[in-house]
Amino acid sequence: MAADFKNAFVAGLERVAAWSDVLDDINVFPVADGDTGRNLMVSLSPLRQLGNNPKRIIQALLFSARGNSGNIAARFFSGFLKADSFENLPKAASTGRELAWKAVHDPVPGTMLTVFDALAEFLLQQKIVDENEAVCSLIDHLADATLGTIELLPKLKQAGVVDAGALGMFIYLEGFFKGLIDRKEDIYPISDVFKDVLQISTTFQQENEKGYCIDTVVHLKGDVHETEKLERLTALGESVVIIPERDYFKVHLHTDDIDGVKERIASIGDVIRWADDDIGLQIENFKRKLESTAIHVMTDAAGSITREDARRLGITLMDSYITAGDRSLPETLFSPKELYGAMRKGLKVSTSQASDFERHQYYQRILDQYPRILYLCVGSVYTGNYAVARQWKQVNDPDNRFTVLDTTAASGRLGTIVIATAKYAGQAEDSEAVIDFARRAIKNCEEYIFLDRLKYLAAGGRLSRKSAFFGDMLHLKPVVSPTAEGAIKVGGVRNRNGQLRFALDRLEKKFSKKSAPFIMLEYSDNRAWVAEAVQPEITRRFPEAEVILQPLSLTSGAHMGPGTWAVAFMPEEV
Repeated sequence: MAADFKNAFVAGLERVAAWSDVLDDINVFPVADGDTGRNLMVSLSPLRQLGNNPKRIIQALLFSARGNSGNIAARFFSGFLKADSFENLPKAASTGRELAWKAVHDPVPGTMLTVFDALAEFLLQQKIVDENEAVCSLIDHLADATLGTIELLPKLKQAGVVDAGALGMFIYLEGFFKGLIDRKEDIYPISDVFKDVLQISTTFQQENEKGYCIDTVVHLKGDVHETEKLERLTALGESVVIIPERDYFKVHLHTDDIDGVKERIASIGDVIRWADDDIGLQIENFKRKLESTAIHVMTDAAGSITREDARRLGITLMDSYITAGDRSLPETLFSPKELYGAMRKGLKVSTSQASDFERHQYYQRILDQYPRILYLCVGSVYTGNYAVARQWKQVNDPDNRFTVLDTTAASGRLGTIVIATAKYAGQAEDSEAVIDFARRAIKNCEEYIFLDRLKYLAAGGRLSRKSAFFGDMLHLKPVVSPTAEGAIKVGGVRNRNGQLRFALDRLEKKFSKKSAPFIMLEYSDNRAWVAEAVQPEITRRFPEAEVILQPLSLTSGAHMGPGTWAVAFMPEEV
């Protein structure tokens, strides 16, 4: 596959990542569970690994696909990935459209299927060459098709929004085609094209629903005919999507009988992968309306803040990426269990930042959505995010609405600063007061990180392998602290009890028993120990403190390894 097509496939995915929160916010069909953006990011993540073997990527899409939208999109790409030249774009788009329609048990117009129709029809009628004018005409055609979804499905019309999956595919395809002709700087602002259909009507009421959204990969048994297999699977639930791939079936469905579905699927084949989400819980979370704040807070996912935290607090998270073996995902969507398990097995793990294009799309999106933004950026000593944001601001923010602060922090220290600032912003009326609070929080927040093994730092190039060998051989467990100059070693202990004593000693030197600090405890694959041994001891000694338990940022976890835990803290008054 030519390099320009490879880059274009990735550019589309990067654009979806930047706008994924908007897709979640307008996701009302088939149920209002707010996960379309997340599902598309997970489902299409194999495109980041696109090389010279599209067949391998097609199977990876099958295994990674999540949700109704993600599975349909994955099936479309099993055909569209055959596009490796302008000449075969029409055939690839038509093949993808046909596969997507066939995958859905009860397909309806008004979803991303409508956008696939519009794409295939346009490419069959008009030849796309390396010209800006032809691509712009195509994008206008796809935008019209996406806008038309609101009239095709009653639930969308009631909610006053376009279909989230259709919008996701429009966003993807614009990134793809503009990337293909090297005109990514001309990408349309989504808030301009769809300005009246990106906010759910206040009169919209989503009915409560129960059940589970299931995604599973089944390896077929040889004694069941193809037709019978399909009939069994389509009878299991609603919103059924079935993708056959050689000896496997990928199945997505909604059901309230999770045990019955497991049993019936097991009778068809061996379950290779299984994932289920509680639809009722997702709908309840989706219904929560966030109050407007004086300034919108944005930060990097490297700050030990989950996507659930971000939604609850009204924060925008910008992900970095974790790669383990041939699997690459945004860090907030990577399974901690899978990551730490891979590290213990010796699998190569690495991290990377989002591309400049993806980061620019994030900045543009939030500038389109909010009047004032405060970007609490991971420390400039750790990544280039601060420099990239400052450079973009100089060109694109003439009204000075986008404030960028170098927190000098990462992991729990960054997360503590951000959570405290977001809570303050929820009560403040003055944006400048929030910015001043954030600066004080940066100054007053500290963190100690307790590593279990040194070899993971060595694997990432942050410590010599010789030092790691002797350190592990002597059972030395270093204590490090992230600062403006980088992570510095502040001590060393021999076991977990020593780590706990170190943490308690530092906290007692900083706070009295009557103090009410904000304390974040972070865990890797040792949540039970941190929750049962560390948290009660800290709560006993500081009964007035607010103590929260958070998963360690996977960016940090990927470098520091399983067994790591940390404590970040700041005084009540900053």
